[in-house]
Amino acid sequence: MKNNTVQYKNKKKISEPVIRRLPRYRRYLGELMKDGVERISSGKLSEMMGYTASQIRQDLNNFGAFGQQGYGYKVDFLYEQIGKIMGLDKEYSMVIVGFGRLGQAIAGYIDQYEKQFRITGIFDLPDKVEDIEFKDAYVADMDSIKDFCSRHKVDMALLTVPRSEAQHACDTVCEAGIKGIWNFTSVDLKIPEDVHCENVHMSDSLHELSYHLKDK
Repeated sequence: MKNNTVQYKNKKKISEPVIRRLPRYRRYLGELMKDGVERISSGKLSEMMGYTASQIRQDLNNFGAFGQQGYGYKVDFLYEQIGKIMGLDKEYSMVIVGFGRLGQAIAGYIDQYEKQFRITGIFDLPDKVEDIEFKDAYVADMDSIKDFCSRHKVDMALLTVPRSEAQHACDTVCEAGIKGIWNFTSVDLKIPEDVHCENVHMSDSLHELSYHLKDK
């Protein structure tokens, strides 16, 4: 079973909770940049985000010294550095396995807002692929994934297939050499040790909301 740490070039192990906070830091910094804010203190970030100033400083200090006491953080610099830490200074090739309504919606979002993720291939059942067209992405049935990956570098796969097909789709993309999976199937997949999978269980989030509302 995988541990909850990620190994970075500085050989320091970073906990999963810290990593999961990084996108939120970057999102808030992006909004500050849009508002013309050039510098911000950990105290002001704390007020905005709900984290303690100490936690913010500790999180960021895992990756280097980005601010100065009494001077704060340079917003655009910190935004850029967090992007690099998260690997967002690179372009990634992605295939989508399952192109129903959910797959189409996510593809549209990625195309509009996540420009560093390029959808290069779309795969579905043979009777569905004839009607699929998305930008310049290659479209074929699922049995063609391995051949496609042998001819093109693919970094990650987005899975939106039905539950009954989830593990088979996962096995197929793993055998094709893909090392990153964004899983929307609501199935906890069995994956090789050298593959990282991010699970998006929408029902879990909805049920958590239900819990918080049940007594209101």
